[in-house]
Amino acid sequence: MPAPRLALCCRWFAIGTLLIASAAFGAAAADSQVKTPSSEEISPAEWRRLQLAAADKSDEIMRVAQKRPGLLAQYEHMQTAYDANQERAFRLIFGQYLSWFQTYIGDYDGAAASFSIAQPPQADDGPSPLAGGYAAKPAAAVILELARSRKAVFFNEAHSAPITRTLTIELLPKLRELGFTHFAAETLYDSDHALMKRGYPTAKSGFYVDEPLYGEMVRTALKLGYTVLAYDVENAGAGDARERAGAEKLYREVFRKDPNARLVVNAGFAHVQKSGKYLGGRSMGEFFAEISGIDPLTIEQTMLIQHARPDQDHPYYHAVMDALHPRQPIVFVGGDGAPWTLKPGKYDLSVWFPPATTMKQRPDWLTLDGLRLPYAVGGELCRNQFPCLVEARYADEGDDAVAADRTVLNVVDPNAPANQRILEGHGEAQSRLFLRAGRYRLRTIDRGNRTLLTREITVDPTTAVHHE
Repeated sequence: MPAPRLALCCRWFAIGTLLIASAAFGAAAADSQVKTPSSEEISPAEWRRLQLAAADKSDEIMRVAQKRPGLLAQYEHMQTAYDANQERAFRLIFGQYLSWFQTYIGDYDGAAASFSIAQPPQADDGPSPLAGGYAAKPAAAVILELARSRKAVFFNEAHSAPITRTLTIELLPKLRELGFTHFAAETLYDSDHALMKRGYPTAKSGFYVDEPLYGEMVRTALKLGYTVLAYDVENAGAGDARERAGAEKLYREVFRKDPNARLVVNAGFAHVQKSGKYLGGRSMGEFFAEISGIDPLTIEQTMLIQHARPDQDHPYYHAVMDALHPRQPIVFVGGDGAPWTLKPGKYDLSVWFPPATTMKQRPDWLTLDGLRLPYAVGGELCRNQFPCLVEARYADEGDDAVAADRTVLNVVDPNAPANQRILEGHGEAQSRLFLRAGRYRLRTIDRGNRTLLTREITVDPTTAVHHE
């Protein structure tokens, strides 16, 4: 991956977000197991210096990892580096880098444990929807109804929490039916000129795209006939320069070419907010509205989710989950039909995702509300080579396609030979993939990126049992 792209999507966010979030020593600190120091322990200036040094170290570790052949070897390099270094600033910064690679291999619980942005109550929060006057509704239905009269719909996501991609994937077909024509996503690369013709994404299509659900989001848009485009401008810089350049590109490539177009955007965190400071400047969403004259429907999905630790969840989250026990994403709507938002003026509505039920380290939201079925996989697929990566690709796509799903299998027997207890504590001997009905190529890969096994499989929707 060229260095400018690395700077665009990784270092900029890791440093910018974390330094601002933790400038007050943890006001909204991004960490899971690591606590930011108190002002009695260390000065803000020294804490900032330590984080910048940690970012430099994180960049170098990731560069080395990306030179290794195969995702499993890259992840192993990242995980080993994280496990070996207990220094607070390093784990705070590098935990985010590690979490990206954990999402790529399908270890979503591990990603949440490595990096999670806490959501404490803040002064600009709206009153709790439980205070009265609001009713909980299925998020998908409300969003679709609100989208009917809009030219643009902006979803945000948390890059280390792919649950925030699930609702977007589920809604893309119905938004297409409403007449939406274009889909744009953060860190897609302009250099993948064959994306539309090929009809599926590869690892070279964008930085986050090799995560299976991100890949599924792009693949779904392509199959539905959306015009899929990158909105990030390489080498645009950071802050306002990047935000304005992305907004200008969306307007130029979509609405200037076709005033009747309708646009769906997927972007990270506050890139899509309507107002307020973003990393000391303005957001892409605010610039877009100013440049285009279009008011996008802006959907916040990153704040009211289950975090790695209960103390990282917003207090409203526990109250709503305990009161309603939802089984699908919900939003709140007032008696006047207006949706509730945690951040009035910044977003049009906030989505609440229910806590996950996890089995074999795989959360149940991977079913995409019933679109995908569980497919059991076990250690016998690894041919006694642990850890091994199991991945399934659609049968009609090339070997370069982003996998439909991935998981890592590992030995858990403490009596196993030492050379088979690599990354001890990471992964299980039994797991499951989540796949739509259809035919796939199943492949297992060892830590040297060697293929251990290939197999054609069929996921049968009528029996929910796989057939070889």
